[in-house]
Amino acid sequence: MPKLDFSAYETKGFYDEMFDENNNVRPNYKLFLERLQKMSPKKLSTLQHSTDRAQLSLGMTFNVYDDNQGVERILHLDIIPRIIDNKEWTHLERGLQQRIKALNLFIQDIYNDQKVLKDKIIPKEMIFSGISYLKELEGFKPPKDIWCHITGSDLIKGGDGQYYVLEDNLRCPSGVSYMLENREILKRTFPELFEKLGVKSVYDYTHILRDTLESLTDAENPTVVVLTPGIYNSAYFEHSYLAQQMGAELVEGKDLIVQNEIVYIITTNGLKRVDVIYRRVDDEFIDPLAFNKKSVLGTPGLFNAYLKGNVVLVNAPGTGVVDDKAVYAYIPRIIKYYLGEDMILPNVKTYICDEEQDRKYVLENIHNLVVKQTDASGGYGMLVGPKSTKKEQQEFIEKIKHNPRNYIAQPMINLSRVPTITDENTIEGRHVDLRPYALYGDDIKIIPGALTRVALKKGSIVVNSSQGGGSKDTWVLNY
Repeated sequence: MPKLDFSAYETKGFYDEMFDENNNVRPNYKLFLERLQKMSPKKLSTLQHSTDRAQLSLGMTFNVYDDNQGVERILHLDIIPRIIDNKEWTHLERGLQQRIKALNLFIQDIYNDQKVLKDKIIPKEMIFSGISYLKELEGFKPPKDIWCHITGSDLIKGGDGQYYVLEDNLRCPSGVSYMLENREILKRTFPELFEKLGVKSVYDYTHILRDTLESLTDAENPTVVVLTPGIYNSAYFEHSYLAQQMGAELVEGKDLIVQNEIVYIITTNGLKRVDVIYRRVDDEFIDPLAFNKKSVLGTPGLFNAYLKGNVVLVNAPGTGVVDDKAVYAYIPRIIKYYLGEDMILPNVKTYICDEEQDRKYVLENIHNLVVKQTDASGGYGMLVGPKSTKKEQQEFIEKIKHNPRNYIAQPMINLSRVPTITDENTIEGRHVDLRPYALYGDDIKIIPGALTRVALKKGSIVVNSSQGGGSKDTWVLNY
């Protein structure tokens, strides 16, 4: 029976995670490639189909809101992992810890002394015009002065082999359940390799998460709940998974009640006080009395109970001020301002359309740039200039002229690639990004693994699941 042959594999000028430019295997992939080369294409295909079935049986599905068919999909897991050596991971860890520490100080400052605005490090108009800035939090400090308890920043590796931070996700970062379940599936797929390679474990993420949540309150034996929008939310699998793994109650807004500025969960035995809420509901929907009056996802009075210090919300409301893609451009200055350090993990060069000189450049070079809506996510509100039509470019030009504050642009970076199994059961390079997860309690802990998202469509750089992307397990080695 023929074995897998990588002699015809093409890197095509991109940075490939498994092979260098001369098609020599990189050291971190050597043992894994030896394992693959002992396997037949049919065996590999069988393993991939078994993985797809395992995902369905585990309920690892999500909904796409604009899918008229309303079909639940799996986040396709490609069984060829992304493998990162210890030295590279240590660099990422240091860079993320630095970034999160600075961003937390920035959020604290923005809602209190506003020194960063007074010193004109960042334009105050940019902060106050953002939809995620909550004036109601001015003068407020959360427990232990921590705002961003859970972070999932998106990183990419360019053609130069350098990691860049593409964007930050501090509101309700998702995807960690897929990282954990992907690992369980791959351990069954390649059991002997985990021991041989010394792959670092991600198993204790939910234990660390629970400890982090409990560390934010002084209550003894605190009651922790996960607040979900409900079964129709695209990330409901993750909400229920994390609640189950942490031993926490999974609740909707209607399951909670506020009395005398204290939050309770309604149980069959009466009311039970809630101390910490890991909420997966956006700011504007958490409390109809404070924000969106039409919201049926939140709990009336919840925000005021939070302001009074009677319950902890994770992540803290207002953290979305950092997720704004226009603020992202100022993060190198923010790190320097608060920490007196140069950033370890660089940003991608960013043009702010609200600034006249940048806007002029973007409008003249839109065909070469990636344009993003500052308050959008999931791959929506985006134009990939080099792959767009003249009509699409003109539409974005008009959008930028109409509301420049709402757009930024970046040069198109050729994301690194990892060998991936195609629909034709061949192996080709596909572009990937990386979403590590950080937990901020007594200190900042970066889980030694990540969700690698992969653009399954040939030539695509859009990795988002809502746009047809898939995932890979991320193996961090001990050496």
